[in-house]
Amino acid sequence: MREVMTKSMARNIFYGGSLFFILIFVGLTVHSHRYIVTTSTDAEGLTESVVLGKHVWEKHACINCHSLLGEGAYFAPEVGNVMTRWGVDDDPEAAYETLRGWMEAMPTGIEGRRQMPYFELTEEEYRGLADFLMWSGTIDTQGWPPNDAG
Repeated sequence: MREVMTKSMARNIFYGGSLFFILIFVGLTVHSHRYIVTTSTDAEGLTESVVLGKHVWEKHACINCHSLLGEGAYFAPEVGNVMTRWGVDDDPEAAYETLRGWMEAMPTGIEGRRQMPYFELTEEEYRGLADFLMWSGTIDTQGWPPNDAG
């Protein structure tokens, strides 16, 4: 091998290295997508009610205050495991009643506390939001959040 690198040698190293890392990137992207679709997401649990709940979540921009599975704002509690924290993750009716009761009690008017605004949701929207939050608790988050409080 030569002691001096020529332009063609440098070009070959550049293109070869770029191609190698592009292939690694594409492979990792495909693997991540396949993992999310087949392993970490409970696709069978995606009912129309869960989809409605996701639309309610987005319509009212809940992520502006809450975090869901670590994504979003940290003004209000993490809600990815809220049904587990409330102890209603295996009872859809209790989850609906607990969520509705909590949301209808807001804002409490206690001075100096962060308050959730009142949303005029229909019974179907409350049920959908409860189902969505129950469904989000079934996602394999690989240990996130690190504690029950989020």
